[in-house]
Amino acid sequence: MSSIAKTHSAAFRRPKSYKAQRNPGRKPTHPGALLRDEVLPALGVSVSQAAEQMQITRQTLHRILAERSAVTAAMALRLGKFCGNGPDLWLGMQNLHDLWHEERALKDTLGRIKTMKAA
Repeated sequence: MSSIAKTHSAAFRRPKSYKAQRNPGRKPTHPGALLRDEVLPALGVSVSQAAEQMQITRQTLHRILAERSAVTAAMALRLGKFCGNGPDLWLGMQNLHDLWHEERALKDTLGRIKTMKAA
């Protein structure tokens, strides 16, 4: 391999590992917000069309888009199929969102729970 090819291949190598850093004080995005603000507009479909495609009611989809309902495992499967990206993104976003809220709601209680260690 020539020195130029080596230089170019080194310049375009992926980093060995990359972990995204997020501000722990910032509320994680509800999956409905991503669907409402980014996905549906990018796909060029209305809420009615998306609901029909996923075989759910418009009201069900509206509750998710308004961030009033959580994305369940069943809904994540539907969203993943509809968007072509699988259920993991949708469940992961919902879990992060739920954990962030619950951690704050249970802060005092969690502070009183002793962490056990194996002998």
